[in-house]
Amino acid sequence: MSNSNPPDDPGARPSRLTLSRFRDQGTEDTDPARRISLPARRTRPPLRQVGRRLLLALGVLVATTLIVYLDRDGYNDNANGSVSFLDSAYYATVTLSTTGYGDITPVSDGARLVNIFVITPLRVVFLIILVGTTLEVLTERTRLQWRIERWRHVVRDHTVVIGYGTKGRSAVDTLLGQGVPKDSIVVVDPQPRAIDQATHDGLVGVLGDATRTATLMRAELPRAAQVVVAPERDDTAALITLTARQLNRGATVVAAVREDENAPLLRQSGADVVVTSSSSAGRLLGMSMLSPNAGAVMEDLLTYGNGLDVTERPVTKAEAGQSPRELPDLVVAVVRGRRVLNYTEPEAAVLQLTDRLIVIKPGTPVVPQ
Repeated sequence: MSNSNPPDDPGARPSRLTLSRFRDQGTEDTDPARRISLPARRTRPPLRQVGRRLLLALGVLVATTLIVYLDRDGYNDNANGSVSFLDSAYYATVTLSTTGYGDITPVSDGARLVNIFVITPLRVVFLIILVGTTLEVLTERTRLQWRIERWRHVVRDHTVVIGYGTKGRSAVDTLLGQGVPKDSIVVVDPQPRAIDQATHDGLVGVLGDATRTATLMRAELPRAAQVVVAPERDDTAALITLTARQLNRGATVVAAVREDENAPLLRQSGADVVVTSSSSAGRLLGMSMLSPNAGAVMEDLLTYGNGLDVTERPVTKAEAGQSPRELPDLVVAVVRGRRVLNYTEPEAAVLQLTDRLIVIKPGTPVVPQ
Protein backbone atom coordinates (compact mmCIF):
# COMPACT_ATOMS: atom_id res chain seq x y z
CA MET A 1 0.00 0.00 0.00
CA SER A 2 1.32 3.37 -0.91
CA ASN A 3 1.33 5.91 1.85
CA SER A 4 3.04 8.89 0.30
CA ASN A 5 0.25 11.14 1.47
CA PRO A 6 1.00 13.52 4.36
CA PRO A 7 -1.16 13.12 7.45
CA ASP A 8 -3.43 15.84 8.76
CA ASP A 9 -0.74 16.75 11.25
CA PRO A 10 1.97 18.65 9.33
CA GLY A 11 4.55 17.56 11.88
CA ALA A 12 3.94 13.86 11.39
CA ARG A 13 6.23 11.88 9.07
CA PRO A 14 4.70 9.38 6.62
CA SER A 15 5.71 5.73 6.71
CA ARG A 16 4.78 2.60 4.81
CA LEU A 17 2.46 -0.05 6.13
CA THR A 18 4.57 -2.75 7.75
CA LEU A 19 3.85 -5.86 9.76
CA SER A 20 4.86 -4.00 12.89
CA ARG A 21 1.65 -1.99 12.51
CA PHE A 22 -0.37 -5.13 13.18
CA ARG A 23 -0.94 -5.40 16.89
CA ASP A 24 -2.41 -8.14 18.98
CA GLN A 25 -6.09 -7.44 18.44
CA GLY A 26 -7.06 -9.55 21.43
CA THR A 27 -4.94 -7.66 23.94
CA GLU A 28 -6.95 -5.52 26.34
CA ASP A 29 -5.82 -1.92 26.59
CA THR A 30 -4.85 -1.32 30.21
CA ASP A 31 -3.91 2.34 29.93
CA PRO A 32 -6.31 4.14 32.31
CA ALA A 33 -6.11 7.29 30.19
CA ARG A 34 -7.81 5.45 27.30
CA ARG A 35 -11.37 5.69 28.41
CA ILE A 36 -14.90 6.60 27.45
CA SER A 37 -15.77 10.29 27.77
CA LEU A 38 -19.42 11.28 27.95
CA PRO A 39 -20.63 14.79 27.17
CA ALA A 40 -20.35 16.97 30.26
CA ARG A 41 -23.59 18.08 31.77
CA ARG A 42 -24.13 21.79 32.12
CA THR A 43 -23.07 22.97 35.57
CA ARG A 44 -23.29 26.28 37.38
CA PRO A 45 -20.16 28.40 37.86
CA PRO A 46 -18.24 27.53 41.07
CA LEU A 47 -19.05 30.82 42.82
CA ARG A 48 -22.72 30.40 42.06
CA GLN A 49 -22.66 26.85 43.41
CA VAL A 50 -21.02 28.02 46.64
CA GLY A 51 -23.47 30.92 46.99
CA ARG A 52 -26.43 28.60 46.40
CA ARG A 53 -25.24 26.21 49.10
CA LEU A 54 -24.69 29.04 51.54
CA LEU A 55 -28.23 30.27 50.92
CA LEU A 56 -29.59 26.76 51.50
CA ALA A 57 -27.60 26.47 54.74
CA LEU A 58 -28.89 29.87 55.88
CA GLY A 59 -32.45 28.77 55.05
CA VAL A 60 -32.07 25.65 57.21
CA LEU A 61 -30.64 27.78 60.04
CA VAL A 62 -33.53 30.26 59.86
CA ALA A 63 -36.11 27.45 59.77
CA THR A 64 -34.58 25.79 62.83
CA THR A 65 -34.48 29.11 64.69
CA LEU A 66 -38.19 29.72 64.01
CA ILE A 67 -39.11 26.19 65.09
CA VAL A 68 -37.28 26.61 68.42
CA TYR A 69 -38.64 30.13 69.00
CA LEU A 70 -42.25 29.09 68.36
CA ASP A 71 -41.83 26.31 70.94
CA ARG A 72 -39.66 28.36 73.32
CA ASP A 73 -41.78 27.44 76.35
CA GLY A 74 -40.51 23.87 75.99
CA TYR A 75 -36.87 24.95 76.34
CA ASN A 76 -34.83 26.02 79.36
CA ASP A 77 -31.92 28.45 79.42
CA ASN A 78 -29.61 27.78 82.36
CA ALA A 79 -28.71 31.48 82.47
CA ASN A 80 -32.17 32.98 83.13
CA GLY A 81 -34.71 30.23 82.44
CA SER A 82 -36.38 31.92 79.45
CA VAL A 83 -35.54 31.61 75.74
CA SER A 84 -35.54 34.72 73.54
CA PHE A 85 -35.27 34.92 69.76
CA LEU A 86 -31.50 35.43 70.08
CA ASP A 87 -31.33 32.36 72.32
CA SER A 88 -33.29 30.40 69.70
CA ALA A 89 -30.83 31.43 66.98
CA TYR A 90 -27.92 30.54 69.26
CA TYR A 91 -29.43 27.13 70.05
CA ALA A 92 -30.08 26.46 66.33
CA THR A 93 -26.49 27.36 65.45
CA VAL A 94 -24.79 25.17 68.05
CA THR A 95 -27.23 22.32 67.40
CA LEU A 96 -26.88 22.27 63.60
CA SER A 97 -23.10 22.48 63.89
CA THR A 98 -23.21 19.52 66.37
CA THR A 99 -21.40 21.61 69.02
CA GLY A 100 -24.07 21.36 71.71
CA TYR A 101 -22.86 23.25 74.80
CA GLY A 102 -25.87 22.14 76.84
CA ASP A 103 -26.73 25.60 78.25
CA ILE A 104 -30.10 25.57 76.43
CA THR A 105 -31.97 22.25 76.50
CA PRO A 106 -35.43 20.98 75.51
CA VAL A 107 -37.37 20.07 78.67
CA SER A 108 -40.92 19.38 77.46
CA ASP A 109 -41.98 16.22 75.64
CA GLY A 110 -43.08 18.25 72.62
CA ALA A 111 -39.75 20.04 72.33
CA ARG A 112 -37.87 16.76 72.59
CA LEU A 113 -40.04 15.14 69.90
CA VAL A 114 -39.42 18.13 67.64
CA ASN A 115 -35.68 17.71 68.20
CA ILE A 116 -35.90 14.03 67.30
CA PHE A 117 -38.07 14.19 64.20
CA VAL A 118 -37.45 17.72 62.85
CA ILE A 119 -34.24 19.31 64.10
CA THR A 120 -32.11 16.16 63.77
CA PRO A 121 -32.99 15.71 60.06
CA LEU A 122 -32.36 19.43 59.55
CA ARG A 123 -28.94 18.98 61.16
CA VAL A 124 -28.14 16.20 58.66
CA VAL A 125 -29.29 18.38 55.75
CA PHE A 126 -27.20 21.27 57.08
CA LEU A 127 -24.05 19.14 57.23
CA ILE A 128 -24.66 17.71 53.75
CA ILE A 129 -24.97 21.21 52.34
CA LEU A 130 -21.74 22.36 53.97
CA VAL A 131 -19.73 19.35 52.80
CA GLY A 132 -21.54 19.09 49.47
CA THR A 133 -18.46 19.96 47.45
CA THR A 134 -16.43 17.20 49.08
CA LEU A 135 -19.24 14.70 48.58
CA GLU A 136 -19.57 15.75 44.95
CA VAL A 137 -15.88 15.09 44.33
CA LEU A 138 -16.07 11.70 46.05
CA THR A 139 -19.14 10.60 44.11
CA GLU A 140 -18.21 12.03 40.69
CA ARG A 141 -16.23 8.96 39.62
CA THR A 142 -19.01 6.60 40.71
CA ARG A 143 -21.61 8.72 38.94
CA LEU A 144 -19.52 8.79 35.75
CA GLN A 145 -19.08 5.02 35.87
CA TRP A 146 -22.84 4.62 36.29
CA ARG A 147 -23.48 6.89 33.29
CA ILE A 148 -21.03 4.88 31.16
CA GLU A 149 -22.65 1.57 32.12
CA ARG A 150 -26.09 2.99 31.40
CA TRP A 151 -24.88 4.29 28.02
CA ARG A 152 -23.50 0.86 27.15
CA HIS A 153 -26.85 -0.77 27.85
CA VAL A 154 -28.94 1.64 25.76
CA VAL A 155 -26.71 2.44 22.75
CA ARG A 156 -27.89 0.65 19.60
CA ASP A 157 -27.66 1.24 15.83
CA HIS A 158 -25.37 4.21 16.39
CA THR A 159 -22.68 5.75 14.18
CA VAL A 160 -19.01 5.35 15.06
CA VAL A 161 -16.77 8.08 13.63
CA ILE A 162 -13.11 7.09 13.78
CA GLY A 163 -10.91 10.16 13.57
CA TYR A 164 -12.04 13.63 14.64
CA GLY A 165 -9.85 15.69 12.38
CA THR A 166 -11.12 17.85 9.53
CA LYS A 167 -12.74 14.91 7.72
CA GLY A 168 -14.32 13.43 10.83
CA ARG A 169 -15.74 16.75 12.03
CA SER A 170 -17.18 17.48 8.59
CA ALA A 171 -18.80 14.04 8.52
CA VAL A 172 -20.32 14.65 11.95
CA ASP A 173 -21.63 18.07 10.90
CA THR A 174 -23.34 16.50 7.90
CA LEU A 175 -24.89 13.74 10.02
CA LEU A 176 -26.20 16.29 12.50
CA GLY A 177 -27.56 18.38 9.66
CA GLN A 178 -29.53 15.40 8.41
CA GLY A 179 -31.18 14.92 11.78
CA VAL A 180 -28.95 12.30 13.40
CA PRO A 181 -29.07 12.91 17.19
CA LYS A 182 -25.83 13.65 18.99
CA ASP A 183 -26.30 10.81 21.47
CA SER A 184 -26.17 8.28 18.60
CA ILE A 185 -22.70 9.38 17.42
CA VAL A 186 -19.53 8.01 19.02
CA VAL A 187 -16.11 9.48 18.19
CA VAL A 188 -12.92 7.42 18.44
CA ASP A 189 -9.55 9.16 18.32
CA PRO A 190 -6.07 8.59 19.80
CA GLN A 191 -5.57 12.28 20.61
CA PRO A 192 -6.91 13.57 23.96
CA ARG A 193 -7.51 17.03 22.50
CA ALA A 194 -9.75 15.57 19.80
CA ILE A 195 -11.81 13.65 22.38
CA ASP A 196 -12.09 16.77 24.54
CA GLN A 197 -13.40 18.65 21.51
CA ALA A 198 -15.86 15.85 20.73
CA THR A 199 -17.29 15.83 24.24
CA HIS A 200 -17.43 19.62 24.18
CA ASP A 201 -19.52 19.27 21.01
CA GLY A 202 -21.94 16.98 22.88
CA LEU A 203 -20.69 13.65 21.52
CA VAL A 204 -19.51 10.49 23.26
CA GLY A 205 -15.75 10.09 22.89
CA VAL A 206 -13.51 7.02 23.16
CA LEU A 207 -9.80 7.68 23.56
CA GLY A 208 -7.55 5.02 22.09
CA ASP A 209 -6.02 3.34 19.06
CA ALA A 210 -8.86 2.33 16.71
CA THR A 211 -6.75 -0.46 15.17
CA ARG A 212 -7.20 -2.37 18.42
CA THR A 213 -10.24 -4.47 19.09
CA ALA A 214 -10.45 -3.32 22.71
CA THR A 215 -10.87 0.33 21.68
CA LEU A 216 -13.63 -0.43 19.16
CA MET A 217 -15.37 -2.65 21.69
CA ARG A 218 -15.51 0.30 24.10
CA ALA A 219 -17.22 2.24 21.32
CA GLU A 220 -19.78 -0.62 21.08
CA LEU A 221 -18.91 -1.00 17.39
CA PRO A 222 -20.42 -4.52 17.14
CA ARG A 223 -23.86 -2.92 17.69
CA ALA A 224 -23.30 0.08 15.40
CA ALA A 225 -25.22 0.64 12.17
CA GLN A 226 -22.67 2.90 10.44
CA VAL A 227 -18.91 3.33 10.71
CA VAL A 228 -17.00 6.31 9.32
CA VAL A 229 -13.26 5.63 8.98
CA ALA A 230 -11.40 8.95 8.71
CA PRO A 231 -7.95 8.65 10.32
CA GLU A 232 -4.88 10.65 9.33
CA ARG A 233 -3.19 7.89 7.30
CA ASP A 234 -4.26 5.46 4.59
CA ASP A 235 -2.49 2.46 6.14
CA THR A 236 -4.24 3.14 9.46
CA ALA A 237 -7.56 3.35 7.62
CA ALA A 238 -6.98 -0.13 6.15
CA LEU A 239 -6.22 -1.66 9.54
CA ILE A 240 -9.21 0.03 11.14
CA THR A 241 -11.51 -1.11 8.33
CA LEU A 242 -10.32 -4.71 8.69
CA THR A 243 -10.88 -4.65 12.45
CA ALA A 244 -14.27 -2.94 12.17
CA ARG A 245 -15.51 -5.40 9.54
CA GLN A 246 -14.34 -8.31 11.66
CA LEU A 247 -16.37 -7.03 14.62
CA ASN A 248 -19.47 -6.04 12.64
CA ARG A 249 -20.41 -7.76 9.38
CA GLY A 250 -23.64 -5.85 8.82
CA ALA A 251 -22.67 -2.22 9.42
CA THR A 252 -22.19 0.23 6.56
CA VAL A 253 -18.50 1.17 6.51
CA VAL A 254 -17.46 4.38 4.74
CA ALA A 255 -13.71 5.04 4.59
CA ALA A 256 -11.65 8.01 3.45
CA VAL A 257 -8.23 7.71 1.77
CA ARG A 258 -5.94 10.25 0.19
CA GLU A 259 -4.49 8.23 -2.70
CA ASP A 260 -6.54 6.57 -5.46
CA GLU A 261 -4.28 3.51 -5.54
CA ASN A 262 -5.21 2.72 -1.94
CA ALA A 263 -8.97 2.74 -2.56
CA PRO A 264 -9.16 -0.89 -3.87
CA LEU A 265 -7.33 -2.13 -0.79
CA LEU A 266 -9.87 -0.37 1.45
CA ARG A 267 -12.70 -2.03 -0.49
CA GLN A 268 -11.04 -5.42 -0.09
CA SER A 269 -10.67 -4.69 3.62
CA GLY A 270 -14.45 -4.41 3.90
CA ALA A 271 -15.37 -0.79 3.19
CA ASP A 272 -18.70 -0.36 1.42
CA VAL A 273 -17.79 3.11 0.13
CA VAL A 274 -14.32 4.61 -0.27
CA VAL A 275 -13.92 8.36 -0.72
CA THR A 276 -10.62 9.61 -2.14
CA SER A 277 -10.05 13.03 -0.65
CA SER A 278 -7.03 14.17 -2.67
CA SER A 279 -8.37 13.31 -6.12
CA SER A 280 -11.84 14.62 -5.23
CA ALA A 281 -10.36 17.93 -4.18
CA GLY A 282 -8.24 17.99 -7.33
CA ARG A 283 -11.23 17.38 -9.59
CA LEU A 284 -13.14 20.15 -7.83
CA LEU A 285 -10.17 22.47 -8.32
CA GLY A 286 -9.97 21.63 -12.01
CA MET A 287 -13.70 22.14 -12.48
CA SER A 288 -13.54 25.47 -10.66
CA MET A 289 -10.67 26.56 -12.89
CA LEU A 290 -12.61 25.77 -16.08
CA SER A 291 -15.94 26.97 -14.73
CA PRO A 292 -15.99 28.81 -11.38
CA ASN A 293 -19.80 28.67 -11.38
CA ALA A 294 -19.84 24.89 -11.82
CA GLY A 295 -17.31 24.55 -9.02
CA ALA A 296 -19.44 26.74 -6.77
CA VAL A 297 -22.50 24.59 -7.49
CA MET A 298 -20.61 21.39 -6.67
CA GLU A 299 -19.32 22.89 -3.43
CA ASP A 300 -22.90 23.92 -2.63
CA LEU A 301 -24.12 20.35 -3.22
CA LEU A 302 -21.40 19.00 -0.92
CA THR A 303 -22.33 21.41 1.89
CA TYR A 304 -25.47 20.15 3.60
CA GLY A 305 -28.08 22.70 4.62
CA ASN A 306 -26.85 25.43 2.30
CA GLY A 307 -28.51 26.13 -1.07
CA LEU A 308 -29.06 22.70 -2.68
CA ASP A 309 -28.72 19.29 -1.03
CA VAL A 310 -28.20 15.82 -2.48
CA THR A 311 -30.29 13.33 -0.51
CA GLU A 312 -31.57 9.77 -0.79
CA ARG A 313 -35.20 8.91 -0.17
CA PRO A 314 -37.58 5.99 -0.86
CA VAL A 315 -40.13 5.93 -3.65
CA THR A 316 -43.66 6.62 -2.39
CA LYS A 317 -46.71 4.61 -3.41
CA ALA A 318 -47.99 7.51 -5.50
CA GLU A 319 -44.67 7.69 -7.38
CA ALA A 320 -44.42 3.95 -8.16
CA GLY A 321 -44.93 3.33 -11.89
CA GLN A 322 -44.02 6.88 -12.88
CA SER A 323 -40.95 8.17 -14.69
CA PRO A 324 -38.25 10.05 -12.75
CA ARG A 325 -38.88 13.05 -15.01
CA GLU A 326 -42.49 13.26 -13.79
CA LEU A 327 -41.54 13.81 -10.15
CA PRO A 328 -41.34 17.29 -8.57
CA ASP A 329 -37.86 16.52 -7.22
CA LEU A 330 -34.84 16.60 -9.51
CA VAL A 331 -33.90 12.90 -9.73
CA VAL A 332 -30.27 12.20 -10.66
CA ALA A 333 -30.12 8.43 -9.97
CA VAL A 334 -32.27 5.45 -9.01
CA VAL A 335 -31.01 2.85 -6.51
CA ARG A 336 -32.44 -0.57 -7.33
CA GLY A 337 -31.15 -3.30 -5.09
CA ARG A 338 -27.37 -2.93 -5.10
CA ARG A 339 -27.28 -1.11 -8.42
CA VAL A 340 -27.23 2.65 -8.98
CA LEU A 341 -28.98 3.56 -12.23
CA ASN A 342 -28.63 6.88 -14.02
CA TYR A 343 -32.05 8.44 -14.51
CA THR A 344 -31.49 8.32 -18.31
CA GLU A 345 -31.03 4.53 -18.39
CA PRO A 346 -33.99 2.57 -19.81
CA GLU A 347 -34.25 0.41 -16.66
CA ALA A 348 -34.92 3.53 -14.58
CA ALA A 349 -37.72 4.77 -16.83
CA VAL A 350 -40.39 3.20 -14.59
CA LEU A 351 -39.99 3.51 -10.83
CA GLN A 352 -40.64 0.56 -8.54
CA LEU A 353 -41.93 0.78 -5.00
CA THR A 354 -38.74 -0.81 -3.64
CA ASP A 355 -36.49 1.75 -5.37
CA ARG A 356 -34.70 4.60 -3.68
CA LEU A 357 -34.05 7.95 -5.32
CA ILE A 358 -31.01 10.21 -5.28
CA VAL A 359 -32.51 13.69 -5.62
CA ILE A 360 -31.44 17.32 -5.49
CA LYS A 361 -33.69 19.56 -3.44
CA PRO A 362 -33.47 22.93 -1.69
CA GLY A 363 -31.32 22.76 1.39
CA THR A 364 -32.79 22.84 4.86
CA PRO A 365 -30.91 25.21 7.21
CA VAL A 366 -29.13 23.30 9.95
CA VAL A 367 -30.51 24.17 13.39
CA PRO A 368 -27.80 23.98 16.10
CA GLN A 369 -28.63 21.34 18.72
